[in-house]
Parts: sequence; structure tokens; C-alpha cells
Amino acid sequence: MVNLAPFIEHTLLRPDAVAEDYERLCREACECGFYGVCVPPQRVGLARSLLAGSAVRVVTVAGFPFGFQDLAAKEKEVEEALAEGADEVDAVIHIGALKEGRLDEVGREVSALVKVVSSAGKGEGRPLLKMIIETCYLTDEEKVAAAWLIRDAGADFVKTSTGFGPGGATVEDVALLIRATGGELRVKASGGIRTKEQALALITAGAARLGTSRGPDLVK
Repeated sequence: MVNLAPFIEHTLLRPDAVAEDYERLCREACECGFYGVCVPPQRVGLARSLLAGSAVRVVTVAGFPFGFQDLAAKEKEVEEALAEGADEVDAVIHIGALKEGRLDEVGREVSALVKVVSSAGKGEGRPLLKMIIETCYLTDEEKVAAAWLIRDAGADFVKTSTGFGPGGATVEDVALLIRATGGELRVKASGGIRTKEQALALITAGAARLGTSRGPDLVK
């Protein structure tokens, strides 16, 4: 049986969450041995302090949840998140530009964010960048195009979903993204992962990470 804990980014991005909720999130992540926690930018400092001395990584988001922000705003979000102590940033692409076929624009955006992350560190401990494509809004052709752009720009992961759209991660999408990039781009499956069976199926399909708010239930 696969140990799910090292795949899980224990996620709390609800707008009504309060400090006590994040304290519980970080405590559970440590107790369960999760890979990381995923929190809003304004909670990065809190999570960093709560996780001091642990191996749990702090992940946050940028351009969330719709990718509407212009590039300068996304760059600033990423810079500030890293300055606060984030180890990884999950940024939403410009979904509309992708659907309109403005692929060069999408590629420039990803490249610019890669540059911001790369400037914050080198080597094994450097920050990581995941690009969220929100698969539920895309055709298979658009998913593949996005994955190619993200791979070629040098980002570390493609992430399926924000969890705020009408659909989440599917085995079919994970497998498609893996095939499209020849396994050169890691995939984070996120959104709607509620059962151990789902989680295991996504990992079997090739997912390297799972973003879920149900982490403790998945490892019971």
C-alpha cells in the first residue's frame, strides 16, 4: 500500500478560516507527516512560525483563484510570498489568454514567474513554482498546450485545479498531462480529492503531489 502522507499538501484556502484553523492545519501536517501545507499569502508567516523545526514545507498561492491579475501583480505576489518564507508558490495562469490562443502571452507570464522564483534561490533547496491551469475550463488540446508552455518555461509543476472551479482533479487529466510532457513536468492533482481510493488512483496515474483539505481522512 502506498504511503499517501509524503504526497499530501494539507490545504486551507477558505476565506472564512481564522488563526485557530491554521494552527490545527499545521499541527495535523506535523502529526501525519505530510509534505506540506498550502495556505493563503497572508498566512505564510504564521505557518512558517508554527512549522519551525519541522520538515513540513509552506506552500502558498498567487493570482488566485481566477488568474485575473496582470503579470506585475502576480510577480509581486510571488516575491512577497517568498520573502515571507514560502517554500513553494502555486500560481494561476491567465486562463482567458490560453483559451483565446494567445500562447506566447501565457508562455511569457510563466517564464517571468520562473525568473522571480529562480532569483530567490538555487540548488536543491530553492523555491518551487507550480502553475495552475484549471482543467475543468479547458479542452484536452488546451490542457496539452498549457502543459507544454509550462514545461518549456521551466516551471516545476503543472497543477490541475484551484478547488474553486466547477471541477477538480481527474485520473484522465493527470495521465494526459504526464503523457503530453513525456514525464518531464511533475503534476499536482488538486480539487475534489475526498477519498483514499481517489488519492491512490491519482498517484497511480502519475501525480507527484496531492492538494487536499481532507488529508487526515486519507491517511487513517
